[in-house]
Amino acid sequence: MESGKQLTGMLVLAVFTAVLGSLQCGYSIGVINAPQEVIERHYGRSLGVWSEEDSVLSENSTEEGRLSEAGHHPSVVMYWSLSVAIFCIGGMLSSFLVGYVGDLRGRVRGMLMVNVLAIAAGLLLGFCRMWKPHILVISGRAVMGFYCGLVSGLVPMYIGEIAPKAYRGALGTLHQLAVVIGILISQVIGLDFLLGNDDMWPLLLGLSGAPAILQSFLLFLCPESPRYLYILLGKEEQARKSLLRLRGSYDPTPDLEEMKSEKDEADREARVSILSLICSSVYRKQLTVALMMQLSQQLSGINAIFYYSTRIFTEAGVSQPAYATIGVGVINTVFTLVSVALVDKAGRRTMMLAGLGGMGCCAVVMTVGLRFQAEYMWMSYVSMSATFLFVSFFEIGPGPIPWFIVAELFSQGPRPAAIALAGCCNWTSNFIIGMTFPYIQEWLGPYVFILFAVLLLGFTVFTYLRVPETKAKTFEEISAMFRKGRRKTESPKDTDELQQLKTSTEA
Repeated sequence: MESGKQLTGMLVLAVFTAVLGSLQCGYSIGVINAPQEVIERHYGRSLGVWSEEDSVLSENSTEEGRLSEAGHHPSVVMYWSLSVAIFCIGGMLSSFLVGYVGDLRGRVRGMLMVNVLAIAAGLLLGFCRMWKPHILVISGRAVMGFYCGLVSGLVPMYIGEIAPKAYRGALGTLHQLAVVIGILISQVIGLDFLLGNDDMWPLLLGLSGAPAILQSFLLFLCPESPRYLYILLGKEEQARKSLLRLRGSYDPTPDLEEMKSEKDEADREARVSILSLICSSVYRKQLTVALMMQLSQQLSGINAIFYYSTRIFTEAGVSQPAYATIGVGVINTVFTLVSVALVDKAGRRTMMLAGLGGMGCCAVVMTVGLRFQAEYMWMSYVSMSATFLFVSFFEIGPGPIPWFIVAELFSQGPRPAAIALAGCCNWTSNFIIGMTFPYIQEWLGPYVFILFAVLLLGFTVFTYLRVPETKAKTFEEISAMFRKGRRKTESPKDTDELQQLKTSTEA
């Protein structure tokens, strides 16, 4: 294997350390679902809806019935919905700060700084029974969401900048792999006989901040991004040392020359703000691709699958649907590993097309299965099989690729603003789906997946026509592809705008 392209121990350590933040995000996404009834019970007690005296059950009542009644109380429903939704709101707000935090003191120190948020959130959640649980849980979830919005941008940015070109795709997908592993861990330890019970649920929630403690120690061992050191700070010698630490004993001259070329280009173009990026026609094609990739992930119907999975498994006769749902989490993890293995061989565009097209076909099968499973028992098994396949296709492409491809599509100048906008788009669409899907499902019933099939068809066509292949290309080569396409259609106004962007920094 050519020197400088191999996976060294330091590179593995740096990537592992970074994705601990992704693991924390996944855990935080999944952990709130398992103990829902238990948490609603404590909300009810705190709000005076369900008291300790209610534990003395009457002859015609059951504890489950009382818990259900408390859980459907308007106040409990409101606070529970807020506990879930506030996480996405925090992510939406903080995603705008990714570029600022990453450039303030560097990628490594940026991740170290935001760990304060994760630890604070873990403490709020872990000690929520010491005061009003609904207030502390909502506060902790808001802080954790704010942290996850930052991490979902900082981790792919750091990994994309330290990874060798030959492994950039595989290492980039590790962010999504860590997320799904975090979700799976939360599903397993959230089972009733482990931590998802009346006594241990605060510890279950509080553990969401635990990876930040380990990551904080390991970050002191990790080299700073050489691209950040050279292109943003102009520190060539420190960038050289960082490259040697990350990739072992090799000649870093070609990598430094590539960075010099990108730095020269960055020096000629203005530091692009979020507003400038939105208004600029120069980067419109890249930005459209980046945002559509994020929308294809969140509007694919993956959240609807998780919403429906327990019902599908129950109607298929599975005696323990919770374990079948964990099975979906296992499939999630396994096929993300498949994506890690294939993304640098098959390519990003090919994997996205395969994933989106496969999900579209599964959505149609899901619709047929849900429509006829009441008439034909075997249709439930068709729905269940389509569920597993849907998740598999998601993790092949639309799950991991949108997170890291944004960093590949933009040069150094607009990259932080682009990552911030893409992150905000992802979190916003996630929030919208979470809030509106129950109403859409009630409206469309078993035909709800036809809506997602149509969306997936649109995303597949867009990917085929507009998304370029970035496999094994340098950042400069990827930018050149868009510049080449832009020259064929750009107007004199576009040319003047690009010239203004370049001369503004020179002035």
